Amino acid sequence: MDRPIATYVTPWTGESTQPAPLTVTASGVAYSDPLKDALARDLDGVLWTSCSGATRGRSEYAAELHPYRQRTAMEQLLCACCSRRASRNHDGCCGSCRGWDEAAQTRWEGVRTAIPPMCEPCSKSAPRPCPRLRAGHVLLRVREAELIGVRGTLYPRPGSPGPADDDALVLRHSPDERFVVTRQAVRELCDITVVAFAAAAS
Repeated sequence: MDRPIATYVTPWTGESTQPAPLTVTASGVAYSDPLKDALARDLDGVLWTSCSGATRGRSEYAAELHPYRQRTAMEQLLCACCSRRASRNHDGCCGSCRGWDEAAQTRWEGVRTAIPPMCEPCSKSAPRPCPRLRAGHVLLRVREAELIGVRGTLYPRPGSPGPADDDALVLRHSPDERFVVTRQAVRELCDITVVAFAAAAS
């Protein structure tokens, strides 16, 4: 019998990631509240989306992954569903990528993803409650998965034209790190073994 899915990286209706007041200077982007700003930065000084609320209500599978828990799972290679250590064997760490389309013949080597790995039991049971996985996914084993950067809202430098980029990939140690409010950590998957394809469930 499969254990229940505790959707660790999925936000709940009791949680909020409403934008906090920001300032943008030549030094970078910062929350207007100094305490909030200090608490929202990682060890590299990158600013993360501010989160509030509690894990109550229901899981919001259609929303983006919860920024703090996604980051924790990606950095520590925890299961996206139950937050235990992700499964690993001689072929590497267990993970999945959404959006598999048999007709597209997708090449998985070098894919950049914000989806954390999984443990073996959750890799089998996770598609049942998750509509994105039910829409089709590929199950992978990955030997190398370097943290290459973050994805978030990249703000232009003061005096630069154009709006903020709401879906920017910013590589680690890039000058752009100072101007991004991050939502997701990103790994690049290499030395991949494809375990299984799962087409959209009927």
